[in-house]
Amino acid sequence: MSTSKFMWIFVFFDLPTKTKKERKKYTEFRRFLLKDGFIMMQFSVYSRICKGDDSVVTHKKRVKEHIPTKGHIRMLSITDLQYSKMETLVGVKKEEEKLEKKQLLLF
Repeated sequence: MSTSKFMWIFVFFDLPTKTKKERKKYTEFRRFLLKDGFIMMQFSVYSRICKGDDSVVTHKKRVKEHIPTKGHIRMLSITDLQYSKMETLVGVKKEEEKLEKKQLLLF
């Protein structure tokens, strides 16, 4: 049963990049995230907005299908309300982060 609440998925990862093969796997994973609608918030921290629980399940499944065999990857889902309480302590939000909130208003 899907609800229409907005949710955010965060993907945090540390992947090895010592060898050419490891760098290739890192690049493939990063490109997958971008193609699947994630934005880079910080190095190795990507986020994506989803509409409803079904969308969250779908995108988590896609991430799991693309993970490299080495390294550490974590995912976290939070509500849009929780996301809106995030504070940027140094610097300013990236333009992509600002655009995500504007896009949310279009739904």
